[in-house]
Amino acid sequence: MILGLSLALIAGSLLSLQNIFNNKVNERAGSWATTTLVLGLGFLASLTIGLIFEGKHLFILGKMEPWYWFSGLIGVGVVVCLVQGMKLLGPTYAIAIALTSQLGFALLWDSLGWLGLDKVPFSFKQLIGVLVIVSGIFVFKLGGRSESQEPAKMT
Repeated sequence: MILGLSLALIAGSLLSLQNIFNNKVNERAGSWATTTLVLGLGFLASLTIGLIFEGKHLFILGKMEPWYWFSGLIGVGVVVCLVQGMKLLGPTYAIAIALTSQLGFALLWDSLGWLGLDKVPFSFKQLIGVLVIVSGIFVFKLGGRSESQEPAKMT
């Protein structure tokens, strides 16, 4: 369990770091160039590391549902939407909303057993947990700086 928690924490920190980098690339190159760079370099890194550690077994996929192959297309949507969301809302607010949305939809899909997942019984404790996080976002956004403290917007 400790390893799982550690890996999840590392993934969260890497996700935040990647989104900051993506935002900086987007400032100079645009969202489609950013998406191409992010997913292209990710492909090259994954292919290289996969070949080093798994060799030709990397390409043995076994029985897989055909729609799972479209995961990369979903990644395009993730990168484009997060880059634009960060541009419009700022990094902290956009990431908080994205992660809360991720948690909410994961709860929904787990509870309904969609997309080949084992059905996990829904509990109101889970719903309350998601609502607490959503409330935290509202407190963060609405309880933040006054207008005189906000940084000047770039035009």
